[in-house]
Amino acid sequence: MPLVSTPAVVLATHRYSETSKIVRLATRDHGVQSVIAKGALRPRSRFGASLQLLSEGTAHLMLHERRDLHVLTAFDVGRVPIGLAGELDRYATASALAEIMLRFAPSEPHPASFDVLRESIALLESVPAAAIDAVGIRLVWQLVSSLGFAPALDECVRDGAPLPESGPVAFSTREGGSLCARCASQLEATRLPAESRTALAALVDPDADLPDLDPKHAAAHRRLAARFVRFHLGEGAPLPALEFWERRPWVAA
Repeated sequence: MPLVSTPAVVLATHRYSETSKIVRLATRDHGVQSVIAKGALRPRSRFGASLQLLSEGTAHLMLHERRDLHVLTAFDVGRVPIGLAGELDRYATASALAEIMLRFAPSEPHPASFDVLRESIALLESVPAAAIDAVGIRLVWQLVSSLGFAPALDECVRDGAPLPESGPVAFSTREGGSLCARCASQLEATRLPAESRTALAALVDPDADLPDLDPKHAAAHRRLAARFVRFHLGEGAPLPALEFWERRPWVAA
């Protein structure tokens, strides 16, 4: 069993026995992995409090070649995102991102998605409160795109026909993006008004100026992003953290 060290983020933990935990890690060099942290629940465990959800650090793993459960020998904490605890919006968004990573990232190396997750958690700690909702929607699209499921926005997702640069457009979650008028007439699609289309393009592009979304439009964009994740990545699996982020039940209607 080779011993490896890799940057990692804690995605989930589960009690395994009276003394041990099963930990799901997003690692930069080995993808998403399940590991056992033996003795993690003992009072004087060498892990201490290091295996907190969303903590970032260096994981030291003994990799089994023929098993899906590896051994975590140590976890050197680099950062605990305590800034997420101040507002539920921040924590809910980070939890949704962790759930997407946990369920859909591969068990092979995928540095792009790992870097997006790590940078997203750091950003959510510091972003101004008024921008959390819009930033969160952008981060979901960014993680989805890094996993290879970016929505097609500049040309028809069905036949590649160029789309008008402005104005309303048809968008199909099932097809994975925008549709030209001919394809839209043959398929079920959502009509995005010009303003919503412009906002979606800005949310998907991490380098664009962040759009100013009122609560109604922010809710519509959360629904669209969550629906896209469920259809293209979810395959019917329950996604409670994504649903919680989408509905934001802690905000008064």
